[in-house]
Amino acid sequence: MGRPGFRPPSAATRERRDSCRVAGDYTSPVPDTPAMPRIGLSTSSVYPESTAAAFEIAKHLGYDGVEVMVGTDRVSADIEAVARISEYYEVPVSSVHAPCLLLTKRVWGTDPWDKLRTSVDAALRWGAPTVVVHPPFRWQRGYATGFTKGIRRLSSETGLSFPVENMYPWRGPAGVDLRAYAPSWDPTDLDVDDLTLDLSHASTARQSALELARAWGPRLKHVHLTDGRGAAADDHLLPGEGDQRADLVLGHIARSNFTGDIIVEVRTRSASDRDEREALLAQVLDYTKTHLRRAT
Repeated sequence: MGRPGFRPPSAATRERRDSCRVAGDYTSPVPDTPAMPRIGLSTSSVYPESTAAAFEIAKHLGYDGVEVMVGTDRVSADIEAVARISEYYEVPVSSVHAPCLLLTKRVWGTDPWDKLRTSVDAALRWGAPTVVVHPPFRWQRGYATGFTKGIRRLSSETGLSFPVENMYPWRGPAGVDLRAYAPSWDPTDLDVDDLTLDLSHASTARQSALELARAWGPRLKHVHLTDGRGAAADDHLLPGEGDQRADLVLGHIARSNFTGDIIVEVRTRSASDRDEREALLAQVLDYTKTHLRRAT
C-alpha cells in the first residue's frame, strides 16, 4: 500500500520526472532566483533505502546537496565510501548529522566528544560546512557540563558550524516529561551561536516553528524541513501535512538574511517503490521552491 493520502503523480509530472532522470536535473516550472537558499536531502528521507540511494535520488531530482545522517546504514559511517559516492553522483555533502541518537550510540565510539571529532573529520573530508548536533542527554553528565564551551571550541578550531537542533520532551505515563536532555530539549537558551530548526520536533514539543524561527533571529543557521501533528511520536510528515505552517516558515526564511541550508527530512517508509518515493521527494522540492519564491 502507498503512503496514506498520497496522490499518484499526473502523466505530465511523471514525464517531467523521467526526463529529469536522463538529464540529471530537476527543473521547477518557475525560474530559479539567485537568492534562493540551498535545498538538500537527508539520507533519512529515503529510508529504508541506502545512503547511496539518497545521492542518486538527489541527483535525479535536482537537490543541491545531501545531509548524511550518520548511522542510518554502515556506509553512512564510512568516510571514504561516502566521499566516493558523492564524487560519483556529483552531489555535494551539504551537512553531517552527527550520530547523536540512542540508535547510533555505538557509531564512531561511545564517547560523545569522540563522535563529534570524527564528525569533524567527515565534514572536512566531504567539504561540508555544517555538523548538526543534538542537546546532550541528561546522563551524559561530563559532556553536558562542557557542551557549549566545547562546541564553541570546535567551531573556532575548524571553521565549521555546529547548529544545535531543537528536540522534544520524552513523555511518560500521564504525559510527564522524563527530562531526557540537559539542560533542556529546547536549545533556545543555550549559549551557542548556531541553531537547527526541525519542524516535526517543534510539533512534537507543541511549539510553533515559526515563533522559534522569529525568536532565534540570526542564530537560525539550519532547517530540517518536515511537519508534524503534535503526536507524542516524531512524525516527520511532508511539509504542509501537519500543523507547523511550513509555508510561513519558508516565507520567513526567504525574507530574512538566512545563509544556511534547508534540508528535507521526511518519512517516506510507506512509499511502495522508488517511483513513489521520488514523486514524494520531488513534490517536497517543488513545494519548498514555490513558497520561497512567493515570499520574495
